[in-house]
Amino acid sequence: MKCIICKQGETEPGTTTMTLERNSTTVVFKNVPAEVCQVCGEAYLDAATTRHLLHIVEEAARVGVQVDVRSYVAA
Repeated sequence: MKCIICKQGETEPGTTTMTLERNSTTVVFKNVPAEVCQVCGEAYLDAATTRHLLHIVEEAARVGVQVDVRSYVAA
């Protein structure tokens, strides 16, 4: 797909690092599968991956995690 940020590059399958915050909880996910622009590096996640990450962050916030860094593991 054409990158909507730089409007120059095409995306290709790759991985990215995603940081999500919920209240006082911050979770950093490494090696998240994404479509990545080969020009600017903008990453696009699919809906299933996004839902999975949001669920993990909600759970981490619920149990009081402040900061967590983890490798992405598919659901």
